[in-house]
Amino acid sequence: MIRHGKIRVFITAAVLLSLFWTVPAQASPPYYGYTHNSSNRDVRSIVGYVYDRSIDGIDLSSGPFNRPESLFIAEDDSVYIADTGNNRIVQLDREHRLVRVYGDADGPGRLSEPKGVFVKEDGTVFVADTKNGRIAEFDSEGRFVRDYPKPDSPLIGASFSYSPSKLVLDKRDYMYVVSDGNTQGLLQIDPNGNFKGFYGANHVGFSWSRLLTRLIATEEQRRKMTAIRPAEFSNLDIDDEGFIYTTTLGEETNQLKRLSPVGVDTLNFGASRRYGDDYSVGPFTMPSFIGISVSDDGIITTLDLQTGKVFQYDKLGNFLFSFGGVGEQNGLFATPSDVDQKKDGDIYVVDRGRSRIDIFRTTPFADLVHQASVLHVDGRYEEAEALWQDVLKVNGNYEMAYLAIGKSLYKAERYKEAMEYFSLARARQDYSVAFKEYRKEFVREHFALIAVGLILLFVLLRWGAPRLIRAAARRNWGHPHLKSRPKEGEPV
Repeated sequence: MIRHGKIRVFITAAVLLSLFWTVPAQASPPYYGYTHNSSNRDVRSIVGYVYDRSIDGIDLSSGPFNRPESLFIAEDDSVYIADTGNNRIVQLDREHRLVRVYGDADGPGRLSEPKGVFVKEDGTVFVADTKNGRIAEFDSEGRFVRDYPKPDSPLIGASFSYSPSKLVLDKRDYMYVVSDGNTQGLLQIDPNGNFKGFYGANHVGFSWSRLLTRLIATEEQRRKMTAIRPAEFSNLDIDDEGFIYTTTLGEETNQLKRLSPVGVDTLNFGASRRYGDDYSVGPFTMPSFIGISVSDDGIITTLDLQTGKVFQYDKLGNFLFSFGGVGEQNGLFATPSDVDQKKDGDIYVVDRGRSRIDIFRTTPFADLVHQASVLHVDGRYEEAEALWQDVLKVNGNYEMAYLAIGKSLYKAERYKEAMEYFSLARARQDYSVAFKEYRKEFVREHFALIAVGLILLFVLLRWGAPRLIRAAARRNWGHPHLKSRPKEGEPV
């Protein structure tokens, strides 16, 4: 506990120091940091990530990259790049030195515009060989092992266009494949290449306009109407527990999902949640997420092609940071296409438009927020509360900290204090729940006084009030202005 306290003090000091003493290259990144408040509006914040350097392959003996599409960072922090324009996979070690190249030699292992790569712990490499319409497997030494062409199954059909672009493998070596243009879900393929079904398909939501159109349309018009298809997945990642994280194109809500082994979304829990920026003007009304990566701690990092921004969320889907954008400066992108992260927190973004990989490192503020978030999600509320207090010392606008502290206080049954923080976080529902518990607690603590007060009130209403009423009536009866008027004809 003492060691943890020292670490917390050190991180807080580093954050405070970074606010006043930064090197010129970090003083003004080409983007500003912000968070979202309860009204989903941007609130300025300290940046969580800063641009560090780029890899373009020019200094490698294998030559420069050409329109890379994606990358995969292995357990040993080696980097595998799907160098699509050069029809190969390039492997670099943790220091970004060339290790080997996959799929560039003539023969059955020759790749053609690969868009995705996945590496097992033993070093086996699986490649989404897109233009060849297959999954290619290589051993850890770069030798071609076998391929997995379009599965032969009546569930797919002969007319199905098989164009694998991204893939992951679970612990059973089952492959989950994104096929460009497919709206039926991820393809699930067993180690023998047999198709096991579509997994985690998106659903078409209810639409009043669509219903009304069908009600007033003629039979012929209904036949000509284009069938509404579910949105297609664009990318995916898998965590150590076997949950598959996906990104979806063409949806306004729940663009990010965490699918259980049976394909149920456990990130949004049936609710409609908006990720990315909230568009209010312009021709586009929704983000287009094309990349996703999940850390060992459950931190979700996603890439939006529309804005060129990287968005980061905790394991519960709470927004943490955003950085990047579209532009020519270092730290901005031309055409980003994928994202992944190393164990030390560095984030790698593939910029297909510039044919390079951009690397971003965390700021001390991001390290502090990450540590607090992980502790909070793990249920270590007391430790997390202290860190969130440190977050507020350097950034009083970080609304997530108020909410997390409020929940920590609520768990500790400090309901009155929790109400104060929920009020600062503008969390009305949480405030109402805390107020309900505080009211119960207040009644229990002051039950004797409340009971005596109720008894006194009952006595007053039962005996005291009638006596007061009768006494008032007698006084009013004797008042000269309230005497009865004489009847008609009587002498006054």
